[in-house]
Amino acid sequence: MSEEILINVTPRETRVALVENGMLQEVHVERASRRGYVGNIYKGKVSRVMPGMQAAFVEIGLERAAFLHASDIARLQSPLIGENGEGGPTPPITELVRDGQEIVVQVVKDPIGSKGARLTTHLSIPSRYLVLLPYSKVLGVSVRIEDEAERQRLKDMLAELTVPSTEAPAPGPQPSAPSPRFGYIMRTNAEGQSREALAEDIDYLGKLWAAVQENIARARVGARVYEDLSLPLRALRDLMRPSIEKVRIDSRETLERALRFVRQFMPELAERVEHYPGERPIFDLYGVEDEIQNALKKDVPLKSGGYLIVDQTEAMTTIDVNTGGFLGTRNLEETVFRTNLEAAQAAARQLRLRNLGGIIIIDFIDMTDEEHQRQVLRQLQKSMARDHAKATIYDMSPLGLVEMTRKRTTESLERQLCEPCPACGGRGSLKTAETVTYEIFREITRAVRQFEAQQLLVLAAPKVVNRILEEESAAVAELEEFIGKTIRFQPEEHYSQEQYDVVLL
Repeated sequence: MSEEILINVTPRETRVALVENGMLQEVHVERASRRGYVGNIYKGKVSRVMPGMQAAFVEIGLERAAFLHASDIARLQSPLIGENGEGGPTPPITELVRDGQEIVVQVVKDPIGSKGARLTTHLSIPSRYLVLLPYSKVLGVSVRIEDEAERQRLKDMLAELTVPSTEAPAPGPQPSAPSPRFGYIMRTNAEGQSREALAEDIDYLGKLWAAVQENIARARVGARVYEDLSLPLRALRDLMRPSIEKVRIDSRETLERALRFVRQFMPELAERVEHYPGERPIFDLYGVEDEIQNALKKDVPLKSGGYLIVDQTEAMTTIDVNTGGFLGTRNLEETVFRTNLEAAQAAARQLRLRNLGGIIIIDFIDMTDEEHQRQVLRQLQKSMARDHAKATIYDMSPLGLVEMTRKRTTESLERQLCEPCPACGGRGSLKTAETVTYEIFREITRAVRQFEAQQLLVLAAPKVVNRILEEESAAVAELEEFIGKTIRFQPEEHYSQEQYDVVLL
């Protein structure tokens, strides 16, 4: 599979696209005015403990107080909470934090919609191959590394590298083996790496954590003590792997920073990072701009002639599969099966491209053949396997519905790039001119009963005024006779279809 990373940099916005076989799979956007907070570590202050929710709100210098659940509070080696042991049921939130307490927290989920950021005190700092867990002693390997022999090799190597070679013996019974100072998780990128590469990462993370601790000691409440990498460098850290053929960057300055980063952490891949000097915008190379625009639409056409309808709501995302113009070549069941197979691939791509998360319902076209249902579900699972976000897919229901969840830490692409329509308020539909006409008639009746006036002036959208004058002229005459006053109508070009004003003169 051919994979490329395209990085487009402008003074106020940076965008990264992951392209597989010439097709856009992921797009990430970061703006100077609104950088994400995920991964950042702050010195915060508990503003309110809520025992009923087993949670606390913490001020970390953002617009809204952030949310910290009791289950996200580390209880081992925490310099702020103390040694409370690890494992077992979560204690009441009142035993873990108190109002006014200073606490070091990390953002695990950006503010989304009306919700504040989600926090944890289980701090984690990623590098190229490892994730450092300073308040844990867990040594683990990513589940995406499936080869059992490789998993064991990495576990053994990590255990050797992380257990201190010289430790003063503690009084009392000695453990069978010394414990590591910190916890580490081996990332997917670590697969096949040498002992030297992992040792360099451990050394780097140790120095970085020491710097973070120094920042914590001298920082004020609300200060950021650690900031994750900028989007281009995060993309290289998280997306760069041997299968990536090229990384093309259209900014010389960003290219130099990227090369320094790559030469330090992945020198064997440095030659794949190059400058894109073309006059044609880099995102036009594979039609990335067009794909981004299409990802903001509700309908997704399929090659067969079928289509998907993607509807993102506050609580969940629904994807409806339709055969459209696909007639098939054999029979209805075969037509439905082929459409659903293609839809499974397309749905997985759209979830990744649009960065949709939370609860997701995919409404496949009903299939009577159980083997066809299994194959469609397997296709969806296979297509989701390349997604970096964790997803859980459940069996297909008798109605052809597949329930799944997908974890995301930032706003969806649509909510990053768009805002609710000012005309419809985000409903996706407008009241008809007829509906607005009758609302105006009711408002006129209500107004003349409450206030004295010689005549009335109605300001409304041209379409509404035209309908009143052309199709409702008889109704207007009856209304004037009923209220005993003259009514004038004035079109206002800047009014939306639902907007109107009744003025008493």
